[in-house]
Amino acid sequence: MSRRSGILEFAVLGLLRESPMHGYELRKRLNTSLGVFRAFSYGTLYPCLKTLVANGWLIEEPGSAPEDALAASLAGRRAKIVYRLTAEGKEHFEELLSHTGPDTWEDEHFAARFAFFGQTEREVRMRVLEGRRSRLEERLEKMRASLARTRERLDDYTLELQRHGMESVEREVRWLNELIESERAGRDQRRSGPGGPARDDITSGKTDGLPRHRDDTGPDPSDDTVK
Repeated sequence: MSRRSGILEFAVLGLLRESPMHGYELRKRLNTSLGVFRAFSYGTLYPCLKTLVANGWLIEEPGSAPEDALAASLAGRRAKIVYRLTAEGKEHFEELLSHTGPDTWEDEHFAARFAFFGQTEREVRMRVLEGRRSRLEERLEKMRASLARTRERLDDYTLELQRHGMESVEREVRWLNELIESERAGRDQRRSGPGGPARDDITSGKTDGLPRHRDDTGPDPSDDTVK
């Protein structure tokens, strides 16, 4: 499985965990809710859905509105198929949510993972955020070293472009620092509250440690995303 298809399967399972959807609605949600899917087509989505069905993680059901099925039949068109997450699919998605390896720190995969942080346990969120920050700090160090070596050979526009890239990475590192601090503060508050430690509520999407929106935050995973 390629990294790209793996991210798509993760996102599809996550969206269908919320509610069953037909293909058009699912594609719309991927385009409007997840910033990692900007260049995305039916030709990419439907093979993914078929694979998930074959693996037993989704099932196909006919559309629930009888009048829609009748209208489609009279017009010679197939009724819409609704995709529903199976118990095995839910279990598989929860396994994916618990993964915190290096691939979760990369640009595209991190954006998809962040979009489902409301369903992710706090400790997993922390490991993913800290891993992402570490990855960006390494990238920033390399960018600074490269700029120091080549500064004298660059024209003003190329130099400005490299500075812009560095500033973007620096902004995301600051954003991650805020998120990590908020997660830690929320965890400490829950541990020190009445009744001792409490398990994170991962089904309600509660992320009480999330900081307020600021203009200099990092990439927004809710940007429009793959057609």
